[in-house]
Amino acid sequence: MRISANPLRGQQFPAMLLLLAAALGLLLANLPTHDAIAGVLDAHIAVPGTSLDLSVAHWVSDGLLAIFFLVVAIELRHELTHGELNSPRKALQPAIAAAGGVIVPIAVYLLIAGGETTASGWPIPTATDIAFALGVLAMFGKGLPSAVRVFLLALAILDDIIGIIFIAALFAHDVNWIFFGLGVLGVVVFGLLSRWLHATGHAGIAVTMGIVGVVVWGLVAASGVHATIAGVMLGLIMAPVPAERVRHGLEPTVNGFILPVFAFVAAFVVIPGVSPSELSPAFWGILIALPVGKILGIGLFGWIAMQIRPRGTKPTLETPDLLAAGALGGIGFTVSLLLANLAFASDKLLRDEAILGVLAGSLLALVLSGVIVSLRARHYRRLSAAVE
Repeated sequence: MRISANPLRGQQFPAMLLLLAAALGLLLANLPTHDAIAGVLDAHIAVPGTSLDLSVAHWVSDGLLAIFFLVVAIELRHELTHGELNSPRKALQPAIAAAGGVIVPIAVYLLIAGGETTASGWPIPTATDIAFALGVLAMFGKGLPSAVRVFLLALAILDDIIGIIFIAALFAHDVNWIFFGLGVLGVVVFGLLSRWLHATGHAGIAVTMGIVGVVVWGLVAASGVHATIAGVMLGLIMAPVPAERVRHGLEPTVNGFILPVFAFVAAFVVIPGVSPSELSPAFWGILIALPVGKILGIGLFGWIAMQIRPRGTKPTLETPDLLAAGALGGIGFTVSLLLANLAFASDKLLRDEAILGVLAGSLLALVLSGVIVSLRARHYRRLSAAVE
C-alpha cells in the first residue's frame, strides 16, 4: 500500500497541529496581544451588493468551516454507500453505541447545567472530533485489532451526522425560505454539473461548479440557516469520482490551514479571573459530560450492542475496548467548539466559559484515551507475542 509522504494527509500531525493552534489562541487571548488580535477578529468584511456582512471570526466559522463540512460530507457519503456503514448489519452496533454517546452526555450536562440560562448548551458535549480521535489511536494504538479502529470510525461518522442535524435543526434563525429554496436548487445544479464533469472531464465545468458552490453558500448564509450546511449538501450530492478528487485535493488545506485557523479563533477566549466555584454550570457540565458522559454512554450502550450477535459467537469488541472508544469519543473539539459558539451566541461570557469547558473536557478525554488505548494496545501486543 502506498503511503503519502505529506504529513497533512496523515492522522498524527494534523491532530497535533490542531492542539497547538488552540493552545496558541488561548495563550494570546490572555496576554497583552489580546486587544490587537480581537480587533482583527471583530473587524467586519461585507460582500458588496449582498446582505453578507460578517466579522473575520464569522468568516472563519461560517465560511472556511463550510469547506471542512464539504469534505466531511464526502467522507460520510462514501462510508454510507461503500464503507463501514453501507448496510444495516454493519451500522447497527456503532449506531447503538453512538446513541449512548449522545444521550448520556446530554443527560450529564443537563443534570449539572439544566438551569434556564445554560440548558441550551446540551448539544455541545455530543460531538466527537474524528481527526483527534484517530490521531490518538495512531499515536498510542499500535497493535490494536482493526475492529477497534473500524468501530471508532463508524462511531465518529454517526456522531458527525448527529452534529450536522443539530446545527441544521437547532441553530437556524428567522429562515428566509426563498433564499434557502434557491440554495437547494443550486445544490441540485451542482450535483448535475458534477455528473457532467465525471462524464466529460471538461475543466470549464469544474470552474462552473466552484462558482455555483460559492453562490449556494451565500444563499444558505443569507437564509438564516447556518452556512456550514451548504458544504454538507454540496458534499452529499456530488458524483463519487469528482467528490473523491475534491476531498483528496482539499485534505491538506483543511488539515493544515482551515481547522487550525478555526481552532485558534474558537479558542481565543479570556480565562475568567474567578475561582472555580464561580464558573458557570455550563463549564462544569461540558467538562464532565465530554469525558465521563462519553465513556459511560458509549461503554454501556456499546456493551448492549455487542449482545446483539449470532448465538455462540464472541463480541466484536471486549468491554475495555469499548471504554477506549468512549474515551476517544470524548474528544469533542472542532464540532463541539462550533456548537458552543452557536448555543451561547448571545452571551459572550457564557460562550467563552463553554469554550473553555470544551477545551478542558477534550484535553481530559485526550489524556484518558491515550492511557486506555496504550494499555489495550500493550495487551494485544502481549497476546500476539504469546501466540508467536
